[in-house]
Amino acid sequence: MIPLIQDEICNKHKWISEEEILDIIAISETTPGPIAVNAATFVGYRVAGVLGAIFATIGLAIPSFVIIFVISFFYKDFIKIKFFDALFKGLKIGVILLLFSAVIRLFKSFKINLLGIIIFAIVLVVSIVFSFINITFNYLSLGLILAGIFTGLLITALSKRRENK
Repeated sequence: MIPLIQDEICNKHKWISEEEILDIIAISETTPGPIAVNAATFVGYRVAGVLGAIFATIGLAIPSFVIIFVISFFYKDFIKIKFFDALFKGLKIGVILLLFSAVIRLFKSFKINLLGIIIFAIVLVVSIVFSFINITFNYLSLGLILAGIFTGLLITALSKRRENK
């Protein structure tokens, strides 16, 4: 969803900038709910205030709900057909490619600095180590969120201190 969201709201409609998409993703990933719904709410609010957020969220949710609701009645019958079984397997590969594309796009818009590289390396190493020693992802996520909050507060405080001097 991220490349599609980015293309639609940044490139096609120019509602927000490329840099702001990182903020949307960060906010959307830390709040409950799917990233597309959270992003729609955020962009709707930025473009048209509270009513924009409400209508953007409803406009995104209702078509998806109706489509999934209709498919749910026929899913067991669909999956028995080899074509649809192959289609769903192909969709899994497509999702992996979309995720890879999103990572590349986000990496290009990310401002690279020493601190960012250090944080990325630490998160990568911790994720790999935790996957081998079977520590649940909930604790890893909580630890990384707390570390991110602490790092963000520290960086903000240091930046303000430099500006005051």
